[in-house]
Amino acid sequence: MNSICVIPARYSSTRLPGKPLKDICGKPMICRVYERAKLSKSVAEVIVATDDERIFDAVEKNSGRAIMTRADHKTGTDRLAEVAEKFPNVEVIVNVQGDEPLIEPALIDELVAEFVKDKNLQMATVATELTDDAEIKNPNNVKVVLDKNNNALYFSRSPIPYPRNAGKAKIFKHIGIYAYRRNFLLDYAKMTPTPLEQSESLEQLRALENGFKIRVIKSSCRFVGVDTEEDLKLVNEIYRRENFNA
Repeated sequence: MNSICVIPARYSSTRLPGKPLKDICGKPMICRVYERAKLSKSVAEVIVATDDERIFDAVEKNSGRAIMTRADHKTGTDRLAEVAEKFPNVEVIVNVQGDEPLIEPALIDELVAEFVKDKNLQMATVATELTDDAEIKNPNNVKVVLDKNNNALYFSRSPIPYPRNAGKAKIFKHIGIYAYRRNFLLDYAKMTPTPLEQSESLEQLRALENGFKIRVIKSSCRFVGVDTEEDLKLVNEIYRRENFNA
């Protein structure tokens, strides 16, 4: 299957300005994400999509590939769709966030494999089990509930399912890594924002509200998205300890 991985990256960040260029063991974070994604066996190419020349130059300087996109995109999905238009022969596009320098390459392969197995699948993403009560209650951690076939029933910033009978159902945290069939992605980006999407401020609800299924892969991988200086410090420690930068 002809697949590519795209990493949307913006310079601005409310909590960590200039986040993509923050140093992780001697290289900009966006380059570390790129390096990890390149280890995937199922994508033909990895591309950073940005509207900032500083990010573009950093990627190219470190032997990566970047594409300049428009600056007026409201979401990463819009930026992703602009890149998708440039690759008409690609079947599946994997979207990796630019602040996930610990992304597991095998997870990218798992996402692509779902599309090989299910010819009708349009969209897939990832979740990991939550057990810490504070993390469950944190609205920054998006929760997802699944059906018996591991398709998403709903995403929410609230704890779901409500634990009236605690322990009867596991609670899963949604990880913002997506894969799309190209044609669906182009249509999805053009869909009008939906009420639930706007209420929760969760773009993926647009797909569910329009009747599309989202397959969810359960993963035990460690995810440390970088949103704060503390996150950045932790990731640097992990890179040094586990020799990711070798």
